[in-house]
Amino acid sequence: MRLAVLLSGRGSNFAAVHDAIVHGDLDAEIVCVLANRANAAGIERARILGLPGHVVDHRAFASREGHEAEVLRILEEARPDFIALAGYMRLLSPAFIAAYPMRIVNIHPSLLPAFPGVDAQAQAIAYGVKISGCTVHFVDENLDAGPIIVQRAVPVSNDDDATSLSARILNEEHIAYVEALKKLSKSRYRIDGRRVVFS
Repeated sequence: MRLAVLLSGRGSNFAAVHDAIVHGDLDAEIVCVLANRANAAGIERARILGLPGHVVDHRAFASREGHEAEVLRILEEARPDFIALAGYMRLLSPAFIAAYPMRIVNIHPSLLPAFPGVDAQAQAIAYGVKISGCTVHFVDENLDAGPIIVQRAVPVSNDDDATSLSARILNEEHIAYVEALKKLSKSRYRIDGRRVVFS
């Protein structure tokens, strides 16, 4: 599996995926790491690891179309099989998604379809749910709504706040992302509505 990673911050999920590759738990090669922020810790980590790292700062472009065109140019050169969004804080346009249909994967810190969008952990606390978790899903034109690949549940304690719940969910994210990519690399699958069915 040729894998491109897009990130905006620390890149902890990127690090988990890279560790899984190094330890032989995931048969993949990271062919590109791209950040939309020059100060993203994840891009520095990629460069230390000797991986191809690119910064395409969205603030340097007059439009989203211009920014995405440059990102797509870099991805075209890298020729990834899948694109993994690892804390990439940019909404992708329908045109971008159409360039890699059902080949862009994202992780979200809730059990979708519950609590899409930002601050999912705080939403879960405010709603009073007893179980939250994380979801790895394909990206489509709708926010956090693409077909679900893997989910992992996390109990919500009475004394949890958004910070403590986020930390526990993040631990499960690292496991879930590797599990999802492993399934995509090794299994046959079909997409049935919002479900990804593996055989």
